[in-house]
Amino acid sequence: MLHDLFPPGIQHALDLAGIFVFATAGALLAVRKNFDVFGIAVLALVTALGGGLFRDLVIGAAPPAAFGELSFFVTPLVAAALVFFLHPEVQRINRAINVFDAAGLALFCVTGTTKAYEFGLGLTASAALGVATAVGGGVLRDVLVNEVPSLLRDREMYAVPAVVGASTVAVSIALDALNAFTTALAIVTTFVLRILAMHYHWRAPLAWNRRSAVAEEP
Repeated sequence: MLHDLFPPGIQHALDLAGIFVFATAGALLAVRKNFDVFGIAVLALVTALGGGLFRDLVIGAAPPAAFGELSFFVTPLVAAALVFFLHPEVQRINRAINVFDAAGLALFCVTGTTKAYEFGLGLTASAALGVATAVGGGVLRDVLVNEVPSLLRDREMYAVPAVVGASTVAVSIALDALNAFTTALAIVTTFVLRILAMHYHWRAPLAWNRRSAVAEEP
């Protein structure tokens, strides 16, 4: 069980950290899109809680943590309020969104995998649900702002780092080696891989030998 893998409070702290950074990313995107205060709050909540809500519905955790834990609901609102008053200059918002999104991706792929395993899923299914937890909020966020979800067009390797992080956790569990060090390693590896992919413009491969005359959309 998960309480045997981590000291008390570690899972909750990781969840809150992921919620906060994803909420910040969602709120910053709302600022970039010129949303009003309600739109900023909604996008922060959806980005922060969407992936975890999907995870909890799949594993049968009732009520889902997003509704059963007050801190999970309040944290995105705090992040939205901070962004509303303290958001960076417009030319720096995109960079801030990417950094916070990478941090949320790293944290949630770890917490999603470990929670799924706690509820009895196998290692492969746990890793898959960890990836879904990490990217779910971002997918909902992109749909709400009328953008193609990064998951469907893996520019600058959005999903691949989450796969690496979730797989690292699953392998650590299989080897009975999941601890603070391996957890931190999975988080840092995911975050660094995502940041490097954005910096060097790495991306997942397109269809093999694609010869379509239709130009790829920006």
